[in-house]
Amino acid sequence: MTRHQPARAANPRRIRTAFVLAVAAVAVLATQGAQAEFTIATFEADATPPIGAPLCGGGVEPAKEITDPLTARGIVFIPDGEAPIVLCAVDWVGIGNGGHRAWREALAEAAGTPVTRVSVHVLHQHDAPMCDFTVEEMIAPHGLGGVTMDVDSARETIARTAAALKESLPNRQPVTHIGAGEAVVQHVASNRRILDENGKVRVMRFTATGDPEVRAEPVGTVDPFLKSVTFWNEDTALAVLTYYATHPQSHYGKGYVTADFPGMARAARENALPGVPHIHFNGAGGNLGAGKWNDGSPENRPVLAARLEEGMRKAFETSRKEPAGDHALEWAVERVVMPARDEVSPEHEAARLDSPDTPAGQRVRAARELAWINRNNADTPIELSRLRIGDLQLIHLPGELFVEYQIAAQDMAPESLVCVAAYGDYGPGYIGTCVAYEEGGYETQVNTARCGPAVEAVLTDAMRALLQ
Repeated sequence: MTRHQPARAANPRRIRTAFVLAVAAVAVLATQGAQAEFTIATFEADATPPIGAPLCGGGVEPAKEITDPLTARGIVFIPDGEAPIVLCAVDWVGIGNGGHRAWREALAEAAGTPVTRVSVHVLHQHDAPMCDFTVEEMIAPHGLGGVTMDVDSARETIARTAAALKESLPNRQPVTHIGAGEAVVQHVASNRRILDENGKVRVMRFTATGDPEVRAEPVGTVDPFLKSVTFWNEDTALAVLTYYATHPQSHYGKGYVTADFPGMARAARENALPGVPHIHFNGAGGNLGAGKWNDGSPENRPVLAARLEEGMRKAFETSRKEPAGDHALEWAVERVVMPARDEVSPEHEAARLDSPDTPAGQRVRAARELAWINRNNADTPIELSRLRIGDLQLIHLPGELFVEYQIAAQDMAPESLVCVAAYGDYGPGYIGTCVAYEEGGYETQVNTARCGPAVEAVLTDAMRALLQ
């Protein structure tokens, strides 16, 4: 990966060549009627926390009002003669370590499939819950139980989502056609890291940026394309999956629970296509946000939502629809141990956690570091996965990845339409590129990024193995 990749050109013809050629090659089959190669079921459950529950891992005001409900929603692919595949997206800020394991295990049991065929992601709205049972178990003996999450409501949400999945299976539908496309989203994502002439971070442009001079800085490296995948039973749309990379909050931190502008855009598309579930995934948006276009005013939320909705609409309407035909589902998994930071001492973090004189926030951060160090010492891997359907590839990645990983994934498979879902297992926190650690900035500092610079080589090797 290079340090300064330009923003991707807004060229609608960039839709993958092989996918378009495949449409033309099988067009004659569409007139003869396509045969389903697999079935799908969709599910949705309420994921709204109770009033008083911690939000954003305890980093902001607790829940005091529900602006709009949160959901956990997903899709189950049921290939003929194979175990189901489950993809789930949750309107929470993060699900990591033991929390991520609990979600996957519950959904796997409900679907009757191995855990390795389940991928769970968050959209990363900040006025939403965190879920990490490992950290909670570490801090509870120190009188900090319930500081980062409401354990009971989290477990209830997991159970409710698993039940919704199980109930959806008898209603599964055959997939005869697949539509895939992409469209540029205007004036939403911008890069958060503004570099000086020496290649160091000069200022951070967070998602709500009040300083007009910082907002005026160039957009920087982003992926402006929103991807859309639609599954059809003949002329009936069954489900739409969308993918777009950015931090997904507008104004936040005051205790008003919300799915924010991605939730508003998603709801608008469901209103436009009644009865068609929309499942949205956040891409590699760790170093992206709406800061260039957003000063934090509440009035900006519907503006950002409308822009994202427009991208969803265009990507759907310009999708190329082709028969499912011989496009069998192919699932692959790569397990990696992502390196912890050399400068983080487990003894120091244990002492911080144990000290009653250390502020609560620092003790929680110490627990998160220890959870990650213990996981690495135990060689407990992170799983990356990929679902291939013909020339369409859906890749599932952990943590708050920088957008350069998403761009690299697409470049690894130029013959495919690659859709990136990041914000999977949240255990590692931010995941920067190797050079980003030299540049400085918020995302790569200690206690924010729990992996060292060598993580780039580990992840890119795994991504290449999946995509090529």
